[in-house]
Amino acid sequence: MDLIPTPDQVVAAAGNVAHTVLYGGLADLRPMPRTLIDDGELREVYHYRPAKDVPETGDPVLLVTPLAAPALCFDLRRGCSLVEHLVSQGRPTYLVEYGQVSFKNRALGVEHWVDEVLPEAIRTVHEHSGGRGVHLVGWSLGGIFGLLVAADRQDLPIASLTVVGSPVDVTKVPLVAPVRPLLNLTQGRGAITRAYRALGGIPQPLVNWAFTAASAQKIVTKPLAVLTHLDDTDYLAQLEAVDRFRANMIAYPGRTFGQLYHRFVKGNSLAGGTMEVGDRTIDLGAISVPTLVFGGNTDGIAPLPAVRAVVPLLTGSREVRFEVVPGGHLGMLTGRAARGTTWQVLDEWVAQWSGQVPAPARKTSAKKAPARKAAAKKATAKKAPAKKVPAKKVPAKKASAATIGSNPSRRYGSASSRALGQRG
Repeated sequence: MDLIPTPDQVVAAAGNVAHTVLYGGLADLRPMPRTLIDDGELREVYHYRPAKDVPETGDPVLLVTPLAAPALCFDLRRGCSLVEHLVSQGRPTYLVEYGQVSFKNRALGVEHWVDEVLPEAIRTVHEHSGGRGVHLVGWSLGGIFGLLVAADRQDLPIASLTVVGSPVDVTKVPLVAPVRPLLNLTQGRGAITRAYRALGGIPQPLVNWAFTAASAQKIVTKPLAVLTHLDDTDYLAQLEAVDRFRANMIAYPGRTFGQLYHRFVKGNSLAGGTMEVGDRTIDLGAISVPTLVFGGNTDGIAPLPAVRAVVPLLTGSREVRFEVVPGGHLGMLTGRAARGTTWQVLDEWVAQWSGQVPAPARKTSAKKAPARKAAAKKATAKKAPAKKVPAKKVPAKKASAATIGSNPSRRYGSASSRALGQRG
């Protein structure tokens, strides 16, 4: 609104206020219809129903949610829903989420998601879609899970990997960097460790508080933002949808949180390209599938340097592409600007790598997980020398990446992306 509102702005503002008061809000929060096709312990795999008069065609996309955040991140509201966007184009769209975490799940570690949840979801989508390669799209910690699985499981039919706002080097996260030296002083015996062990994890209220605290500046300025945008229906609807997202955070299992806290936050292990999961060390250099990485230009939770740090680690990937897009941690994925930026790049990427012959998928029951994990470890060990062979092709890969962000039709700056492709 202008400082002195025009008559049209006054009418629009009055209509928005009346609609909010009388009908409870402006946002269309109807979820996209979906069907449960597979489930297990903290694993629910959904297939989104095709849109009317738009038949499903092409390779499927599997959306990977992070721990603690609800699947609303991919289906925020009508008009700002990545799911709606994909379905409306006829793209077979799937989602893996984890349900409600309780005290009984406290013993589950990161290996549960890397060995069981995500591999089973990938196989399910592969079979349900008629044997096509699966394009993984993971946001935040979901992207980290995608990286670990793609590096660890070469047998899975993964066609491409997209990582959205996933911080790999936590020393470059301003919210964490100042306190890391203090965390290391306790050697695993600090108050945080004792607290999450006693609680069996991080309960939902604390997760909600932490996410809100990370956006403290926006929370403080929200009343003024609402007042100055009273005539903007779409802006106000987005605020409502984000508020609902924050109110639906999910708890962290105790052991998983402990591993992430000690290895990821305190140890910053992924910055070196490896992470211990179960009884093995996973090396991100083993990822061979094409990998697209998004960084948000105003993301305070996963700043650009923290996300970009993964690029030089992906030495075995067929192609690595880094894109800078507008928005914060959630906004870059499903903000209003994402419609013309992030989603367009994702469409191009999936189309580019569709139709590839997928790796053979093995349908293994959950009871055989230890054997499968051992086999994966053994395979990785045998292929260690060969894993570095793609490094010889880096010049060709970088030549391909030189066009990153060069599409003049996009409405956001991508100088950082082009510089990455031209780096020698």
